[in-house]
Amino acid sequence: MADSLKIAAAQLNPSMGDLAGNATAILRARASAAEADLIVTPELSLIGYPPEDLVLKPALHAACMVQLQRLAAATADGGPALLVGTTAETADGLHNGYALLDGGRIVATALKYDLPNYGVFDEKRVFRPGPLPDPIPFRGVQLGLPICEDMWTPTVCAHLKSRGAELLIVPNGSPYEIGKEDRRLALARARASETGLPLLYVNRTGGQDEIVFDGGSFAVNPNGELMARLPDWDEATVTLNWHRDTGFAPGTRHMPDVYDEEIYHAMLVGLRDYVGRNRFPGVVLGLSGGIDSALSAAVAVDALGADKVWCVMLPSRFTGRESLDDAAMCARLLGVKLDNIPIEPAVAAMEMMLAGQFAGRPRDTSEENAQSRLRMVTLMGLSNKFGHMLLTTGNKSEMSVGYATIYGDMAGGYNVLKDAYKTTVFRLSRWRNAQRPRLGLGPDGAVMPERVITKPPTAELRENQRDDDSLPPYDVLDPILHGLVEEELAAADIVARGIADLETVKRIERLLYIAEYKRRQAPPGVKIGPRNFGRDRRYPITNAFRTGG
Repeated sequence: MADSLKIAAAQLNPSMGDLAGNATAILRARASAAEADLIVTPELSLIGYPPEDLVLKPALHAACMVQLQRLAAATADGGPALLVGTTAETADGLHNGYALLDGGRIVATALKYDLPNYGVFDEKRVFRPGPLPDPIPFRGVQLGLPICEDMWTPTVCAHLKSRGAELLIVPNGSPYEIGKEDRRLALARARASETGLPLLYVNRTGGQDEIVFDGGSFAVNPNGELMARLPDWDEATVTLNWHRDTGFAPGTRHMPDVYDEEIYHAMLVGLRDYVGRNRFPGVVLGLSGGIDSALSAAVAVDALGADKVWCVMLPSRFTGRESLDDAAMCARLLGVKLDNIPIEPAVAAMEMMLAGQFAGRPRDTSEENAQSRLRMVTLMGLSNKFGHMLLTTGNKSEMSVGYATIYGDMAGGYNVLKDAYKTTVFRLSRWRNAQRPRLGLGPDGAVMPERVITKPPTAELRENQRDDDSLPPYDVLDPILHGLVEEELAAADIVARGIADLETVKRIERLLYIAEYKRRQAPPGVKIGPRNFGRDRRYPITNAFRTGG
């Protein structure tokens, strides 16, 4: 019976559906920790997470078994055993599983008991729950293997303890969300304390469509002491020492990102992996001289490098000199290519085409939106011709109230600001101007002129236009939206907070609901908060309910 184990936490970034590539990455992690007894990988590390309906394909499970056998065969060399996240099939159906590979074979498989079905999770749609799991023996040690959600409530860990588990190893595909790091650690400490067992929590990193994973794997002992912590966002394989009598020995404890840096890194990682794994040569975006496009360009440069970011200024007759100058300065600070393509000839042609039908009617949002749509046509033309993905630059405040042009500035392949309210955009812009992110490929120092941050926001679709002509100031609008979207509050509850009067809140609630059809047609974007538009918040388009009456 072994009294100690060397356990390597392999914090990996699996690529969805690339089973052979993911298996190779697991073998690389194993080779880098050859002194370990056991290599621990994240949840569904062989497939990627979350796989959604992809796992309903029988061919995927068959391919998974081929790669699992490949990994098992590698353990015949007498080196470290592997714990690998995989699908598992029983008489009950398909499961989210976790396989122990040792001595050249698949020794045992644990099945996930508690399948999450809220927020971004739909596991009950594609998997069957397993029974309450028993510990798995490994070299004389009884391993408890609660899979992700199995740790979030006491049931599974308590059962494993009652059945003789000596150590809890928790594989995870836990998506990033503001404030989630503290909740994970608190829950892990609670399970360790309740069971009296040391706990190793291994999370994945990287981006998968709208979701990003921040890593931050860690080990805690039953007294709640944090013994080791892996870095945020980076892949890493770290070997920890566990002893039956004392739990985990102290290891390196990487500090978590601070608030602004973690949000910025979420955007950076989400865009980096979306562009890279979909094999785009880079991104193209409209650089207007405003703060949203400036921050989007900065994130793109930090994620991909300046050589893969192409900015285009698309001025109309309403574009001010300041905007032209600010866009040019942003491009110089970031070191990116900037082209200038005036849209006025196309605007004139469009107005001439519609002159008969529009005769006798005053100018309104129809003409304003035509400018936005002509910019989209131009940018999509460049995207089609050269292959660069069109990066959309709108923020969550605009998308909430419908102040975005469908088939215009909403069009594109991805949006790093999709879940960021305007006040967050201001905050992140100030932060990025003050310091360079740890993972950033962009320049040190400021990435946009101070005037971009301080000047009143405007779409510049008519003379002297400002966002606050028809909306409350963003420091009022955003708390209203947070109450309506993230907290699902009634209008009266928001009024009671002293944020705004009832008529203002009712107007914003109405705008929020009637813009649902636009949001259904928006591109994916990085989730950073608890209720992003997309996987988290699924509202009917046709909806007459209003809390404000």
